[in-house]
Amino acid sequence: MARLVVPQDLRLRLVAAFVVVIALSQLQSLTLAATVLGVLVLFALAGGLEAGQARRLWHVEGLIALLVVTLPFTEEGTPVFSFGPLAASAQGLIDAGLLACKITAAALALMVLLGALEPARLGAALHGLRVPQKLVRLLVMCVRYLSILRAEARRGHEAMRARGFRARSNRHTWRSYGYLIAMLLVRALERAQRVEDAMLCRGFNGRLPHADLKRPCARDWLGFALLTGLAVATLVGDRA
Repeated sequence: MARLVVPQDLRLRLVAAFVVVIALSQLQSLTLAATVLGVLVLFALAGGLEAGQARRLWHVEGLIALLVVTLPFTEEGTPVFSFGPLAASAQGLIDAGLLACKITAAALALMVLLGALEPARLGAALHGLRVPQKLVRLLVMCVRYLSILRAEARRGHEAMRARGFRARSNRHTWRSYGYLIAMLLVRALERAQRVEDAMLCRGFNGRLPHADLKRPCARDWLGFALLTGLAVATLVGDRA
């Protein structure tokens, strides 16, 4: 079922992901948002969500947890409970739950639809959708070298720990992290210059080569229609 709904054509998959995320961002009912989240969780489990994608989802949940903890104390409404001088309102709890469901559902939908795409295939799909070449090149390069920068940051942090560094809330810690970030920026600039020189030596003229994409088949159009139709129907039902 999951393979039937998800289009194999990358262009249709990108457009469907955009429509789904836009529809999710406009939901105003907590019950409907929680229902959609539950359906997406079942859909992701049926489609075989990879372990790496699940770990990235937990990173998103960490930011959502911070939002859920702070938002109820910042909105006015009927107090539900208090924590010292702060009082959590019922409307704040509802809004926090709604935002948590929408953000989690949008992140899960993106992981299911686009999480396994390689940078080259993503660039080819964006090129097929007539996205400006500069934006395509920028996105592909960022995705391609993000893992390299992450590995560089990990090595720098391990080198700091080998020298006895321990993260604390003091001036030395923040100064050390500042040095680490500055080192990453300098090394990223140097790597970017080397990559640019290598591309120019290979005849790069400002355009990335992309393989021609096949025309979408009937199964792709069916999956695209199902995804976008469900997204639009969900949004209409929320407004109704």
